Amino acid sequence: MDTTVVLVWIYVVVTILSTLHADRNVYPSAGVLFVHVLEREHFKGEFPPYPKPGDSSNDPITFNTNLMGYPDRPGWLRYIQRTSHSDGVLYGSPTAEHVGKATIIEIIAYNRRTFETARHNLVINVMSTEEYPLPYQAEFYIKNMNVEEMLASEVLGDFLGAVKNVWQPERLNAVNITSALDRGGRVPLPINNLKEGVYVMVGADVQFSSCLREVENPHNQLRCSQEMEPVISCDKKFRAQFDIDWCKINLVDITKRIMVHSNRPDPGTGVLPDIGGYNPPPESLKSRDFFADFLITLAVPSAVAMVLFSVLGYSMCCRREGVIQLVHHNSIQKSTKELRSMSKNREISWPLSTLPVFSQSGEVVPPIHPDNYETTSMPLMQTQTNLQNQIQIPQQQPSGKWYS
Repeated sequence: MDTTVVLVWIYVVVTILSTLHADRNVYPSAGVLFVHVLEREHFKGEFPPYPKPGDSSNDPITFNTNLMGYPDRPGWLRYIQRTSHSDGVLYGSPTAEHVGKATIIEIIAYNRRTFETARHNLVINVMSTEEYPLPYQAEFYIKNMNVEEMLASEVLGDFLGAVKNVWQPERLNAVNITSALDRGGRVPLPINNLKEGVYVMVGADVQFSSCLREVENPHNQLRCSQEMEPVISCDKKFRAQFDIDWCKINLVDITKRIMVHSNRPDPGTGVLPDIGGYNPPPESLKSRDFFADFLITLAVPSAVAMVLFSVLGYSMCCRREGVIQLVHHNSIQKSTKELRSMSKNREISWPLSTLPVFSQSGEVVPPIHPDNYETTSMPLMQTQTNLQNQIQIPQQQPSGKWYS
C-alpha cells in the first residue's frame, strides 16, 4: 500500500510555502491535480510573538490569494480555508492552454490578532506531459468527505490506491477535485456529522473495469431511478473509508468523443463599416393637425351619449308605458309618506296591566304610563332604564298600612 501511494503521488504536486520573502516556484503538470498548502506555522515568524509563551499557535490567520494585477485567481485555481485556525489550500487542474505561461499568485496573510500582514508570491509554471490527457476518466461522488479533507495527501492517496486495486491501470492520477457546493449542492445541516460531499475525477490509461461498469446494467439503472443503492461488487473496497454514490459515477471515454464543428459566421474585425456621418432631423418640423384626434376623442363619445339620453327621455316621458311608471312611482312615494305620518300620531289601547288600580281605601293610583308618554317609542321588552317615567305602585307592609 505504501508503494502504491508513492507512485500515485508522483502526479500530485504538494508544496509548502517558504518563510522567505522571495518568490516560490512550483511546476505542476497539465491535466494533473495541483495542491498547494498554505501553512500558518510558516507565517507566524513574521508576526510579533504572542504575549504568553507557547500560545503563538492560537493566532488567527487568514489568507487572501489573487492573480497579480487582478482581483481574483485564475479560473482553474480554487482556494479554501475552513477557519482562521486551519491551513489554507490552493488546488486545481491546469490545462494545456496554460502550458509555458508563468502564473504569479499573490498571497497575503492576515493576522487577526495584531492586524498585521505578510506578503508572498507563488509562481506556477505549468509543464506539459506526454500522457495528457489520459483517455479514460471516471468521476466519483464521495458523500462523507469535505473538499479540504479530501485534499489531504493521506486521504487522497488512500482513495487512489483503492481505485487502482479496482481498475488495475498502469498509469493513474487525480485529475480534479470539486466540492459538491460548486455543483449546486446544498449546505448540509450541522447534525449527525453530515458532510458537503466532493467529486473526484480520476484518469487512467486502460479501459474501465467490469466493476465500474456494473452501474450501467439495467437492474442497477432501475434501482437508481427508484433512489435505491445499486448493487456493486467492489463497493466493499471503498466502504471502509469512502461512502460513494454509485448512481452519480460518470465514466468518460475521451477516445469516443465526437468533435462537433458548428458553422459560425465570421465575427469580423469588430469595426462597423463606414456608412457616412450622422444625419440629424431638421430644426423646422411640420405642424400637425389635431382636429381629427379631437373629434375621435371627444365629439364622437359626446354624440353617442346625447343619442342615448334622447332615447331614454322619449321612452320615459313621451310614451304611455313610461308615463304610467312615473305616476305609479309617485303614488308609492306619497303613500309611504302618509303612512309614516300616521304612525307618529296613532294611539293604542293600553293593556289591562296598565289600567288604574283601586286600593281598599278607594284611592285611584295613576297608570304606569302617563299621558305624555310617547307610545310610538315604547319597546317590546321594558327594562329599568325604560321605566324612568313610571310611578311606583304602593306595596303592602306587614303592619297592614299602605305606603305610597
